[in-house]
Formats: sequence, structure tokens, C-alpha cells
Amino acid sequence: MKIVIAPDAFKGSLHAEEAADAIYSGVKKVYPHAEIVRLPVADGGEGTLAVLVSSTGGTLRTVSVQDPLGRPIDACFGVLGDGKTAVIEMAQASGLLLLEDHELDPMKASTFGTGQLIRHALDAGYREMIIGLGGSATNDGGTGLLEALGVRFLADGQLLQINGEALPFINEIDTSQLDKRLLETDIRIASDVENPFVGEQGASFVFGPQKGANAEMVLRLDEGLRHLADETEKRTGVRLHELRGAGAAGGSAGALIAYCGARLESGIDVVLESMNFAKHLSSSNFIVTGEGKTDRQTLAGKALMGIAKLAKVEGVPVIVISGAIEEAARQELLGWFSELHSLDDGKMSLAELMAYAAVLLENKASTVMQSRK
Repeated sequence: MKIVIAPDAFKGSLHAEEAADAIYSGVKKVYPHAEIVRLPVADGGEGTLAVLVSSTGGTLRTVSVQDPLGRPIDACFGVLGDGKTAVIEMAQASGLLLLEDHELDPMKASTFGTGQLIRHALDAGYREMIIGLGGSATNDGGTGLLEALGVRFLADGQLLQINGEALPFINEIDTSQLDKRLLETDIRIASDVENPFVGEQGASFVFGPQKGANAEMVLRLDEGLRHLADETEKRTGVRLHELRGAGAAGGSAGALIAYCGARLESGIDVVLESMNFAKHLSSSNFIVTGEGKTDRQTLAGKALMGIAKLAKVEGVPVIVISGAIEEAARQELLGWFSELHSLDDGKMSLAELMAYAAVLLENKASTVMQSRK
């Protein structure tokens, strides 16, 4: 018997690797002699770097960059086991978790550090890159990362100190010094965000508040991104305004598409392909996966749906053990998953569920496996 264990992170309580270990322990109690393969997954957000490096036998490289407020920090980029693909995770240099709550300010925050990570990877000779855009603290339309790669943003001939606040003042974009090595680099953006660059469903309105923006700031940031999109269209011919997915990471996806020739792809599809997930399916009896909450958002293209789609092709059942299951979505979910199990039995508070998630997940996995014997 072969069992694949492939959970996403249980946000706020377990990293994907920790969730995989907990499920493994529970499954092993019931099937001690089975071949059990742990393949934790991610969809382009935080944790993508760790998942890809560990699952492919890759390595991490630590370099010095700037955090969202321009302070020096150490951050990592990864190299896949193939030895030729670099993995950049935006959260490493430009992430929300790098700032205290009182420091959150998308008007001041910059993606410059993420551009430095890309440059370090270029310096190390990598010409294939995967860039995960989740968890950013920024709303600068990717201007900071472009600045780190050589683009100059000016107002009336004067170089701007670029951030979210500076966007409306840009009236010249000089790409003459943009790193030429990008022309020979294949960049894949791994993201599960479908929001456009601007508008009520765009980067500023949807994600600005969680990065510290109040209502007035949201309007100003959206106006700034709209102006940047206008200037970008004049400069490159690429129209970002309504482009699906361009609003990821405060518009950084749009910047990478327009100026660096990047391709926007489903985060989970990129991850599953990179770890060669499909090769394990034909010989597997079933897959066990899970996440913090499985709901209608899962159906919209989250990590578990990527697994379900591959498994459906091979006819492999997928068992879900998540922190919670949205009951209103259960029937629709059962069109993709063979079983749905929740850690939440209604007897524990959310705080308790999160605190004891590993133990609860191990026990639930054991109970579910026992019921299959």
C-alpha cells in the first residue's frame, strides 16, 4: 500500500511540513508497513520556499537585503534540487511578518528587498525562477523591486524615493538600466490571487486594509496604482488595469509581467509540477491532505483543488482532514474529495484548536485510517 500525505499549512498553527508530520504519525499507527510519502504543498504564499526546497532536495542561500521599511535584514532564496531553478518568496524580504503591527504602512513600504533577492539569484547564475508573491506588506505596484533591478522612477526629472505614496508623482519611467539578464531569464509567478491591478476588486481595496491602510489611504493607493498602470501602458504597451492576477502582492505581479516578461501561473500548479507530484499518483492508494479551513475558497483554486484535479485524472481518492469544513460547501466539495473530516467538533474554542492542532491532527488521522480498515 502507498499513501501520499500532502497538506497545505494550517494557517496560524502549523506549517505544511508540521501538518504532514502530524498526519504521518497518525497514519503510521494504523498502517505501520505502508509506503508513506510526505509531500507538503503550498500555493505561492508563505511557506512556498520551504516546501519546494525540502520536497526537491534543494538548498537555501542567505543574503543581505532590505525589509519593507528599508532596514537591513538577512533573507533566503532557494535553489531547487534540479540545481538550476531559483525560488524567491516575497514574504522573505517584503512580508507582513517582518513588521510589528504599529509599523504597517503601505504608503511607506517598498518591495525593494524582493528585487534584491532576484538580483542575488541573477548574480549566482540562475536564469530560471519561481517567485511566490503571498504575504506582502506592500502596495507599491512592484516599483520597489523594479528599482532594485535598475528601473528609475522620476518626477519632473528628479529621482523619486519610491513607495506607495510616491506613485501618483511618477511622470517618467526610465528602463535603460533595467538588468539585461532578465531578458534571458524565465520567470514564473506562483500566485493564487486573481484580483486585477486597480478598482474595487484590485490590490488596494481588497488587500490594503490588512497591510495597515485606512479608507483614505486605500483610495490614494488605488489612484497611485491607476496612474502607474497608465504610465506603464505608455512605456511598455502592457495594460495592467484590469489584468486578472496583476494585483497580487500590491501590484507586484503586474510589475513583473510588464517589465520582466514574467508569466503568471496558478501557484499550486507551479508547486506540484516543480515537485513532480504527479509521478507519485499512479501507484498510490489514496492521498491525505488538509488545511486550516476547507470552504468555497478552496474550490476557487487553492492548494487542495490542485491536488484534487491531478488525483481525479489518475482516479486516486483524496481524503481531507482540515481544521474546519464549511458545511454549506460540503456537497460541492464532495464532488472533488472522497472524504471530508474536521478537527472542530464544536467542543473546543478556536484558540484551543490552534494550540493543539498537531495532536488533534495526528489523532484524527489515526481515527480516519482505522475507519478504512
